[in-house]
Amino acid sequence: MEKLYTASVIANGGRDGHIKSNDGILDLNLRKPKEMGGQGGATNPEQLFAAAWGACYLGALGSVAQHDGVDVTEATVEVHVSFNKDGNAFALSADLDVHIPGITTEEAQHLADKANRACPYSKATKGNIETRVIAI
Repeated sequence: MEKLYTASVIANGGRDGHIKSNDGILDLNLRKPKEMGGQGGATNPEQLFAAAWGACYLGALGSVAQHDGVDVTEATVEVHVSFNKDGNAFALSADLDVHIPGITTEEAQHLADKANRACPYSKATKGNIETRVIAI
């Protein structure tokens, strides 16, 4: 495997901490959401993961759609990453709601599934995170 790019981020303080990328572009406070007993008011790991997955997924969608001759420049994906209690442990789950204007829902679902198989984030979570990908 050939590394094309490596992102470096330093995190401290956990869910009530801070993250900063080595280039300084990403520099954010983190806060546990109110729904989890925190103070809220800042981003959290689940939001960051959802944002990164969504961007990567749309890149994969663009690649598979181009191969099929479909324009997906107006496509959107709404990524919902949930933090769940699973007995005495915790687990993530995700829902990806994919909207591709100008094609049928069936065609959109076909492309959404292909993009899910191609996306590096989707591959990394396969078998580890319960995930639902639905064309809307």
